[in-house]
Amino acid sequence: MASKTPEQRPAMTDAAMSNAVSAWPTEALALRFSAFGGPDVLSVSRLQVLAPEPGEALVAVRAASINPSDVKNVAGRMKQTVPPRTPGRDFAGVVVAGPPEWLGVEVWGTGGDVGFTRDGSHAAFLRLPVAALSRKPANLSFAAAAAVGVNYVTALIGLDYAGLANGETLLVIGATGGVGGAACGIAAARGARVIAASRGAPDAASPACRATREFVDLDAGDLAAAVADLTGGRGVDVVYDCVGRPDLTEAAVASLGFRGRLIAIAGTPGEHVRLELIPFYRRECRLLGVDSLKRKATDCAPMMDTLRDGFESGAYPAPAIAASYPLERGAEGYAAVARGTRGRIVLTMHEG
Repeated sequence: MASKTPEQRPAMTDAAMSNAVSAWPTEALALRFSAFGGPDVLSVSRLQVLAPEPGEALVAVRAASINPSDVKNVAGRMKQTVPPRTPGRDFAGVVVAGPPEWLGVEVWGTGGDVGFTRDGSHAAFLRLPVAALSRKPANLSFAAAAAVGVNYVTALIGLDYAGLANGETLLVIGATGGVGGAACGIAAARGARVIAASRGAPDAASPACRATREFVDLDAGDLAAAVADLTGGRGVDVVYDCVGRPDLTEAAVASLGFRGRLIAIAGTPGEHVRLELIPFYRRECRLLGVDSLKRKATDCAPMMDTLRDGFESGAYPAPAIAASYPLERGAEGYAAVARGTRGRIVLTMHEG
């Protein structure tokens, strides 16, 4: 079921609001930072749980994943964030206040505003616009559903921009990462051939392994030569570059076939990529940038609705959970993401 527009949603009655109000405590735990820095600046605070305003809903968060962008946010790398703030983009939980048709509904979501310009999901309760709500896939646990948002939304935006179609070939650089694995899964479900490139062999349970049996070890040699060998010299239709390392990006450009499209979502400040323009334009190639932070939670909800069918049908594999931490140990979870993991780190909430 797609989320309704605000105009289609009936106003919440006084009786419904009264019944919902009794469903949450006056105060609950939230992970907070008052100054930018490493995971050590995070602490758990008890905050007042505010009733939703008209057009909003209150979600009792059951699980919320920690993304690298959340770590960067706490570190002060996101200019739009002003502390004090509760971080966290992705979430899964249950609606405890809002329009009657949403009460008790299990939801999931994400957004570039959540945890940045508004308090985020690393808390027992999350207040959101009703238009940001999307029903959680029935077959996913709260932990798995909470690990989908940023990765799959980013992958979906990029593949839609590139117009990846059935029968085309996709090269994913960084296939064992969150977005890379999501891109592999979505592309395979669309009927594309997937070539997964990563450092070393991917874990057997990874989405990349579920999507393909064609792998390139980025530590083993020349990426462009390996792709040329796999494609008989034709090259690939689309490259999803989830790493942004200049030498790999240059190899990705060289791997593109006629009218190939390169999707870029990562990079390092100050680094430059060399691009020889003549072969690039003669092959009619395109370079596409994707920044999912530009999409608010209300923008992401329709995409989450689209993704739900893929998870419920089994076309998309559930995210691999590397570790789970209670909210009270949120700083430890952030430290784990900062070190780097294969698989998702999830916070679980025990209040509310």
